[in-house]
Amino acid sequence: MSESSSGVNTSSGSFPKSHSSQYSEVSVTHTPLSVDQSPDSGIVKTPLPSSRFRFVSWQRLEESDVKGDQLSCPRVREGPSVEDLFLRKDDTPLERGRRKRREEEGQRWEERLQENWENCVELNLSYQDLGDPFQQENFSRILRRLIRVERLQLINNSLTDLSSICLPRCRSLNLHRNHLTCIRQLPKLPALEHLCLSENSISTLRGLGALGTSPLHSLTLRSNPVNYIQDYRARVFSCLPKLRVLDGIPKLPEDSMPPGLQLPAATRMCNVL
Repeated sequence: MSESSSGVNTSSGSFPKSHSSQYSEVSVTHTPLSVDQSPDSGIVKTPLPSSRFRFVSWQRLEESDVKGDQLSCPRVREGPSVEDLFLRKDDTPLERGRRKRREEEGQRWEERLQENWENCVELNLSYQDLGDPFQQENFSRILRRLIRVERLQLINNSLTDLSSICLPRCRSLNLHRNHLTCIRQLPKLPALEHLCLSENSISTLRGLGALGTSPLHSLTLRSNPVNYIQDYRARVFSCLPKLRVLDGIPKLPEDSMPPGLQLPAATRMCNVL
């Protein structure tokens, strides 16, 4: 009789004949506990109810009523590799310290990779459902770390004020469907080229001139209350001379005229959106 590393007797009379017969035993009712008197040691051995399941696969024990504390065969866990055992033979305190430092550095590197916001170039953080103040604070913390982002999507996040944020390399920003009420609530965007502010609550153009320092090419203010002010397009283009496209429509000849001046009715153009 021989004994395996997990403490299970592996005599020839203990193994079932086939794997199918092992699974068939799962549905058999339990046999009463028996007491076995060992002639060598004199110790009384009482087998657990799961003794007949010791060679059955773990996933096949789901349909039985065997509990975890009734299993006589523990799980065999993988031990250290042969290489690790060989290296540990001549292990010194200095080598142990070096190995510990390497493990700690590797762990810190993995933690940095989980939130590598500083090196992010393109990011979509839309539909975050920021209903709790803790979520909003943590979201602002992430935005402050986006120092290299170039394309950023912040759609439908219930954002109200981003004036404390600076995105130095951002070229495209999408703030569609948020709760912004003024242009001054936007983050600092020195490299901005494309900006979408559709479906917000912006009712005034105050602060729009601050975007004139950036190379802004296209701006979308569709579905905001500011669309209904008089000479809306002329006012926007007067504040942003470099702007080429407003609300998806390229700059028209009458958009270059000063606000308050109207073209004759014969030369006025009709734009179908």
